[in-house]
Amino acid sequence: MGIVIVDVCSVNLLATIDIEEIIESEFPEVAVIMNSCLSHCGLCANSAYAHVNGKLIHGKTVEQCVDRIRAEIKKELAVYA
Repeated sequence: MGIVIVDVCSVNLLATIDIEEIIESEFPEVAVIMNSCLSHCGLCANSAYAHVNGKLIHGKTVEQCVDRIRAEIKKELAVYA
């Protein structure tokens, strides 16, 4: 079984929802880590984003970003299937 890490900036739009609970309940093999800064300040101010195993994932809305995070997690987990 694979491990996937989702890094989220604590001042990003994704922090307005319980992203940890949403992702970790859906994908038990995933760890969501809230960080104080991921050094994408321009992106952070304008859109929701996260890193999934180091890959930058973003969306115009929180919902779009969460959907893209889910899709990337599924791709990452497929490697271990």
